[in-house]
Amino acid sequence: MLRFILTGYIENALSKAEYDKLEDGTFSGRIPSCKGVIAFGNTLRECENQLRSTLEDWVLLGLKLGHDIPIIAGYDLNQEPSSEPMATV
Repeated sequence: MLRFILTGYIENALSKAEYDKLEDGTFSGRIPSCKGVIAFGNTLRECENQLRSTLEDWVLLGLKLGHDIPIIAGYDLNQEPSSEPMATV
């Protein structure tokens, strides 16, 4: 079974998102296990899209800077990538 690690991580993290409708009618969204990942939007759909974008940027920047990324649904992005010798590909 083919498994796309980054896609799986993003989808599972987004499934844990919490959304609130604010007093002015706009929406906020956050992912509690991903500290600092929060987004806002005029509609729920816009907020969801902004949250996805924010999460993707947060993960990529965290990996680049060597931050610990929380393990979500068994997806551990903190592991060193493994590579196969070119002859086996």
